[in-house]
Amino acid sequence: MTSGKFRQLTDLPAIIPVFPLSGALMLPHSQLPLNIFEPRYLNMIDDAMMGDRVIGMIQTAPGGDRSQPNLAKVGCLGRITSFSETPDGRYLITLTGICRFRIDAERPATAPYRQVQADYTGFGEDLRPLDDQETFDRPRFLAVLKAFLDHHGLEIDWKGAENAPSEPLVTSLAAALPFSPVERQALLEAHSASDRLEVLIALMQINAAEPRGDDDAPTPLQ
Repeated sequence: MTSGKFRQLTDLPAIIPVFPLSGALMLPHSQLPLNIFEPRYLNMIDDAMMGDRVIGMIQTAPGGDRSQPNLAKVGCLGRITSFSETPDGRYLITLTGICRFRIDAERPATAPYRQVQADYTGFGEDLRPLDDQETFDRPRFLAVLKAFLDHHGLEIDWKGAENAPSEPLVTSLAAALPFSPVERQALLEAHSASDRLEVLIALMQINAAEPRGDDDAPTPLQ
């Protein structure tokens, strides 16, 4: 749980600050560490810490410019659940995902950072606790995962993967595995937990079938 305050969609803020970051994926209940150093985003974190401690993570989309990129249609609201400041003025934070949102409209600039009107319609399932699905085919999933990790020269805690409840396992791997921004967006936009599982399996299978370069020593997956 990120906060007992957010129990239903109507509890979520309608206007939220957003942090556009290509390649970053935060899912409901997953955690995303961030190193904040740009002045406008330091300002955003300052404001968030004085309020509900929430910001929206969203990927960029083609178009726009470097300072004002286009935004993907769907992002994820997260709450700052860890905060520290470095001697050189950077913020090291951890966001915990709460609920996905669609951008209804971008608000006129009243701060150095961007703000949007968030629409949470259709994402009520995000607020329920993660569970262990009875229909989860763990042997199949682990076989696909092993092929993917071997292909990329990655290692994980296999004991944890063999015993973790299915939904937390899928959520953590979807957020951590090295997928492209487009693939990450597909994982984010999967309608349900079961849909995300199938998208994750499909992406792992496609990636494992692609040619790879010279073999490197296995790398632990953080």
